[in-house]
Amino acid sequence: MGTLETLPGKRDQLVEILTRHSTDLEEAGCLLYEVGVSEESPDTVFVAEVWTSAQAHHESLQLDSVQAAIREARPLLSGQMGGFRFDVVGSPLRS
Repeated sequence: MGTLETLPGKRDQLVEILTRHSTDLEEAGCLLYEVGVSEESPDTVFVAEVWTSAQAHHESLQLDSVQAAIREARPLLSGQMGGFRFDVVGSPLRS
């Protein structure tokens, strides 16, 4: 789970970039990539990601499509980012 702070008024532009359909991410091992917003934080984008492994996530950052999205998004960002990483150990939704 992470947060990306945008420059004032740039949140929706960042959301548009982050929510573009991408088969590359799935092929790289992304199981979940959800983007959210909250009116309580009008310049924050929330991202929840689940990957098959930390290595798969790391390698995805080298994909041409991901690098292009990063280049496009960078000017919209304030530089403030937050988040945390954890290893999934189970779920009541799966056996």
